[in-house]
Amino acid sequence: MSAPSLFELIEHPVVQAPMAGGAACPELAAAVSGAGGLGFLAAGYKTPEAMYEEIRALRRLTDRAFGVNLFMPQPDNADAAALTVYRDQLAGEAAWHQTALGDPDQGTDDAFEGKLAILLEDPVPVVSFAFGCPQQRVLEQLAEAGTLTVVTVTSVAEAETAQWSGAAVLCVQGVEAGGHQSTHHDDVQLDGTGSGMGLLPLLTQVKEAVSLPLIAAGGLMRGGQIAAVLAAGASAAALGTAFLVCPESGANALHKRALTSSLFTRTELTRAFSGRPARGLVNRFLREHGKYAPAAYPQVHHMTSTLRKAAAKAGDPQGMALWAGQGHRLARELPAAQLTEMLTAELSVAREEMSGRGAS
Repeated sequence: MSAPSLFELIEHPVVQAPMAGGAACPELAAAVSGAGGLGFLAAGYKTPEAMYEEIRALRRLTDRAFGVNLFMPQPDNADAAALTVYRDQLAGEAAWHQTALGDPDQGTDDAFEGKLAILLEDPVPVVSFAFGCPQQRVLEQLAEAGTLTVVTVTSVAEAETAQWSGAAVLCVQGVEAGGHQSTHHDDVQLDGTGSGMGLLPLLTQVKEAVSLPLIAAGGLMRGGQIAAVLAAGASAAALGTAFLVCPESGANALHKRALTSSLFTRTELTRAFSGRPARGLVNRFLREHGKYAPAAYPQVHHMTSTLRKAAAKAGDPQGMALWAGQGHRLARELPAAQLTEMLTAELSVAREEMSGRGAS
């Protein structure tokens, strides 16, 4: 069995990004896929069994194509001393919320092999990967099972590696993107804006370096922006923050409200919540702890998990991880299917305007 192409799977070039942590749930993915886009489930932080149950739930909601995103295993090379220092830094947060810090030693592979085994046994239309590129053998096995494979990249070097390894499609992620930067190696220096490349220059460079279809991701919120990345060489656009506020999204209500609140006006890249660079709304936790957080993923993620849950339970967005792309103030609280249709309509208008300008 051969895997279908991206163009065979979607009616419109709109992809709902796989946001881990509960936002990218079956209801959201089904709504986007049902409207002609490509919905995604996020398997990150879930057990293989929980991932499988979400796939079953999604299949009951739609017969359209969808994707599942996996986190690549990470090297277990965190600095134990740095983690201890950060644990001490967070002691006041734990006391305030009357909770213990989470156990950082919960493994670094995110049950990758177990999830992969399920996806090979019961294939889904699309599987994407974050935080690295699978071995060629893995990509070949998925392709033989009829699954289209997508590797997320943040540089030309990563794109070239993914093409060599046998990826069918690349998701090109610019530094504007909300949530985690999907770098293959966590060597990003953080200065609030990050040292990553913006989507359009990165997309252009990757387009000239590889011959694979590209999905563009990073700060996209409107159909006109989708038209821009398609004109720059992408085959589709992935949007995360734009779908985060939809009623079908599983994101916390506090998170949804914060995206358009006047209390949160800017984003930064931070390791404060997970130990890996991720873009979120600047809140108290990020300001107070971001500069101390070590490069230790997923250890810091596990350590802060109890704090984030306690803050959410207490109704305190200042203590939560409010992941958001740079375009978050453009979020529209619409049902996911309606938003997909609106993005598609805006794309058509933008294309007509671009065509008209070209003809004049």
